[in-house]
Amino acid sequence: MRGIDKEPAPPSTWLAMAETRAIPELLLSIKLGPLLRLAPRGDGHPVLVLPGFLASDLSTVLLRRFLKHRGYSVQAWELGRNLGPNGALEDGLRHRLLDIVRSHGCKVSLIGWSLGGVYAREMAREAPQLVRQLITLGSPIAAGPKSTNAWKLFERLSGESVDDVAEAYAQQMFAAVDGVPSTAIYSMSDGIVAWRGCLEQPGPMRENIRVRGSHCGLGHNAAALLAIADRLAQPEGSWAPFEPKGAQALLFPRPADEGRWHLSVA
Repeated sequence: MRGIDKEPAPPSTWLAMAETRAIPELLLSIKLGPLLRLAPRGDGHPVLVLPGFLASDLSTVLLRRFLKHRGYSVQAWELGRNLGPNGALEDGLRHRLLDIVRSHGCKVSLIGWSLGGVYAREMAREAPQLVRQLITLGSPIAAGPKSTNAWKLFERLSGESVDDVAEAYAQQMFAAVDGVPSTAIYSMSDGIVAWRGCLEQPGPMRENIRVRGSHCGLGHNAAALLAIADRLAQPEGSWAPFEPKGAQALLFPRPADEGRWHLSVA
């Protein structure tokens, strides 16, 4: 399988069990409401939000509500529960994107959480002329499914081998998407997806933003919400790497070995 030289191991059992952090992360985001309300407002363009594996539009309610309050025309994916890739789902996503473009008369920004980010990335690859911006949240875009803690559950529910499914997509899914500004938001303490598998490749208009927190909390993580709002608020055709400002910067880790707030690869 093409992609990275060595597949990262899935997160440890301890990190997987620590995914319960998503609950206190939600409470923290509520507490930080005044700071979140200072996030930049958008221009009203449409934003399509895709849920992760086994999740539905219910899982993205808080993220979509936040973006709606920031002034965007937020769209749910409306395709039921995400049970994994298949032909019917791919066709449904194509129609959904085209319908939104036609009804709004402009490009759509895509946000995909976990497996939803893999879908969003492939949509942007297939139709870059329809996509304004791409944001992934803890999505396995640079490593195979066995670098996650969800692959065994997928096999039990679908009756399919993840190796067979991955092979069908391996020829393209690890390649970067050119022509579309792309931001990968990730956490090094992700308990579901190996964080190294969530990173965009170096290149123009591509970046990786690190936040503190769980995988299951990325949709309401305060730092992730601020980063998303900042990215979406950029004028179309104008892109610059993310740099948190003021009090917001306190929410983002600044590892000594990186020397920056995130792994900017613009």
